[in-house]
Amino acid sequence: MTTPRAGRKRRLAALGRIAATTLAFALALTPTTTAIAAATAGAPRTAHAATALAACATDPATPKRQLRAMWVASVANIDWPSRTGLSVSAQQAEFRAWLDLAVQKHMNAVVVQIRPTADAFWPSPYEPWSQWLTGTQGGNPGYDPLAFMVGEAHARNLEFHAWFNPYRIANHDDPTRLVSTHPARQHPDWRFAYGGKLYYNPGIPVVRDFIEDAVMDAVTGYDIDGVHLDDYFYPYPVSGETIPDAAAYAQYGGGFASIADWRRDNVNLLVKELDQRIHAAKSWVRFGVSPFGIWRNASTDPQGSQTSGMQSYDAIYADTRLWVKQGWVDYIAPQIYWNIGYNVADYQTLTAWWAGTVRGTGVQLFVGQAAYRAGASGESAAWQRPAELSDHLTYNRRHPEVLGDVFFSAKDIRADRIGAVSTLVAAHYSKPALVPAYGAGAAPAVPSITSATRGTGGVALSWQRGGTGTPASYAVYRVDGSQGAADPCFFADARNLVATTRATSFTDTGAAAGSTYTYYVTALDRLHAESDPSTGKVVTGGGSGQFSVIVDNSGSGFTASASWGTSAYSGQRYGADYRFASPVAASDVAWFRAAVPSAGTYKVEVWYPADAGYNSSAPYIVAASGGNQTLYVDQRSGGGAWKSIGTFSLNTGTYNVVGVSRWTSGTGYVIADAVRITKV
Repeated sequence: MTTPRAGRKRRLAALGRIAATTLAFALALTPTTTAIAAATAGAPRTAHAATALAACATDPATPKRQLRAMWVASVANIDWPSRTGLSVSAQQAEFRAWLDLAVQKHMNAVVVQIRPTADAFWPSPYEPWSQWLTGTQGGNPGYDPLAFMVGEAHARNLEFHAWFNPYRIANHDDPTRLVSTHPARQHPDWRFAYGGKLYYNPGIPVVRDFIEDAVMDAVTGYDIDGVHLDDYFYPYPVSGETIPDAAAYAQYGGGFASIADWRRDNVNLLVKELDQRIHAAKSWVRFGVSPFGIWRNASTDPQGSQTSGMQSYDAIYADTRLWVKQGWVDYIAPQIYWNIGYNVADYQTLTAWWAGTVRGTGVQLFVGQAAYRAGASGESAAWQRPAELSDHLTYNRRHPEVLGDVFFSAKDIRADRIGAVSTLVAAHYSKPALVPAYGAGAAPAVPSITSATRGTGGVALSWQRGGTGTPASYAVYRVDGSQGAADPCFFADARNLVATTRATSFTDTGAAAGSTYTYYVTALDRLHAESDPSTGKVVTGGGSGQFSVIVDNSGSGFTASASWGTSAYSGQRYGADYRFASPVAASDVAWFRAAVPSAGTYKVEVWYPADAGYNSSAPYIVAASGGNQTLYVDQRSGGGAWKSIGTFSLNTGTYNVVGVSRWTSGTGYVIADAVRITKV
């Protein structure tokens, strides 16, 4: 009898065979076409995917598909919330800022820690509210953080991977400090103390069932895209201490030659059973693990890597290679947190080893990257090079099995020490990318563009889905000039990819005035299988000669600090949302950047939603040719329409033309939404 799970494993095996065949074909192609074959390896073979194997000149810096994610850690308030006890609005504003950062960097996923210490960031019937929300374990934060986070991520078309730490109970070893209803207090036989911390005992079957149940509550109750386990399985070794699980081994370890083999089997069972339960509940949810970067050293095991560091197989009983070979995970994201040339664990050596490990398995490989080390005080000279992280991604191109990267952690992406993140983004993330396709999904029907209209704010597109069913998302492509039949090479990489969205409309604010373009839209299912492109829609450059541009807060021309929150509360907003911030006696300007075509006189108009609680004297700064001029607008009224703040002499060039400052004597939020600049 064939079980659904067995069928899935056969599909994964077939997927691996497709990948191997495609990669072999790639070896016979010219260098410009190799990237295409690699990018489509393992992808669902629609007609559109097949055309990508044509001899198209591609740019490895703009891959069609690549997972780009960052970890958002909640334990010890590493990333979010930044501290305990924040108000609901402050917590939500902080999280929106993290998502906006991901979008700004052309990422397409976030991995968010929602069960850091046997607790929950959702109303779990199994475990208490996390202390990292309110400061008190069991304290209700006043809303459902997980529902909020998933909704906000999907509104930006970011995948949301829910990150669980399976066994850690607390970063201390005093069970009386746990809330009285905590399962670890009610079942003291489930836990042990080690290295100053409390852990669930992986060797007790009822504990394993309980952990799986806690995870599955989030899987079944929320629209997450992935379940993600970190590298903490059995505790990392502490000198002079022994894991106190001899009694459990005596009770449950019959048939195992050693306690080490028994411990590995305990972790294997958790991984295998979670994989089965997740896919039985929701076939589209990916299951991934981010293990320590070294499985075993070749000096210990000939199947290991040419390294000499700690071995996760022996130290924390994580047989990650087995999980890949058995197909118990959909992706593996090893934490290769070492620099190129590090003699103990060289980045290139380990990346090549993991690429070889996943080859032919159907398991996807994403590399865990140590953004926290780049430019950090006390790190080695290699990590003081701005290009170290960027060089990692350049090396990854040698291994088509590497389908993306995950960066630890969000605060380090934002810090951008020594410009390391900016260097990486400029070299590798200059264009958006689709998430790598997973499984054997069938591509949706081809959508059709219903309208494409050039306006002062760019080109507004609308489309409708094709056939029945609702695609999960869409991809928008823009090609220069008026095109006839779509050339498959238009879609071979991301050079023409403008955006992805879950909506059926999009405004291309980056469309240059006076230029003619052809637009195409494709549809993607939940597993990221992509349809063929729609019939192209030509938008001419127009001939009025008058320059006018709209810069919205959600566009690439807008910049603001993390102190500016994002909201879609008011129906008077321009576009999907707007930015807000409390007044402060300091320079913290949100800027609208535009390309002014020639020196001359321009009318400046502003758009903002009005509310009685907004600022009575919001300062707008115009970078006029004779120096900055500041105008004050009462944002309590007159919203939801263009409001002129005057005409100004502007210089030619691309620069920050209009800013909204928080430095005001007025009260209430200062709003930054959109500006329109028109030559008169």
